[in-house]
Amino acid sequence: MSHTAHIPSHRKPRRSASKTALRAGVAGGVLSTIAVAGAAGPAQAEPVAQTIEMPTITAGLSTSVAASAQATQAVALDLETQATEDAAAATAAKTAKKAKAEAVRKAEARKKAEAAAEAKAQEAAERASRSAERTTLSASTGSSDSASSSSSSSSSSSSATGSAASVVAFVQSQVGDAYVSGGTGPNSWDCSGLVQAAFRTVGVDLPRVSQSQSTAGTQVSLDNLQPGDILYWGGAGSAYHVGIYVGGGQFVGAQNSSTGVVQKSLDYDPPSGAVRVL
Repeated sequence: MSHTAHIPSHRKPRRSASKTALRAGVAGGVLSTIAVAGAAGPAQAEPVAQTIEMPTITAGLSTSVAASAQATQAVALDLETQATEDAAAATAAKTAKKAKAEAVRKAEARKKAEAAAEAKAQEAAERASRSAERTTLSASTGSSDSASSSSSSSSSSSSATGSAASVVAFVQSQVGDAYVSGGTGPNSWDCSGLVQAAFRTVGVDLPRVSQSQSTAGTQVSLDNLQPGDILYWGGAGSAYHVGIYVGGGQFVGAQNSSTGVVQKSLDYDPPSGAVRVL
């Protein structure tokens, strides 16, 4: 081959300047985009390695409603329990009050029954004692009883005067009042309480009990009685009953719970003796 022969070149033909500039611009834009993306990368959140299940609003609301309902139910239960306890307490108080009233009523009834039984026993004892006294007097005096009775009737015909009249008027005004053991008036009496109150109207202060009243004045015989004399049953100083002679062969006395204060003839219950205070 001739050294002047044309040898084909193996180099690629150069590209034109316009294509080169275009390619440089595209490459620069790509690089810029990559640079911007790289710079923005750290500001983004790290990729999630796993999925986290977040609570839903519906589940939270159900829990809240359930808790509220439970609390309301608890309050309602407490109120119901309190109401039941209050009702039970009220019922117990009412029952206790009723039981107390019944107990008081029974106690009062028992007390009245005991008082009635005591009065009856006292009346029976008084009657028995009077019967015994009458038997003794009958045996000791014999026929003098009739003489005493006639003398008493004659002496009783005299009318009371002065303080004696006041005593007689007082006891006669109490006829019909009740007999109560230990009674001192104004509407219920026992025998010595009536006698003491009668003499107090004229300024005479007698002892309270019949035993002492039977020795409070001068002893007088039953055939020489005057209105205002104190009659007694039993022995002087140990009398168990007293009354006031009012004249006309009669006396006034608080006898017992059955009769109360009565005016009776001496024959109804002849006394054992008499004392004169006025």
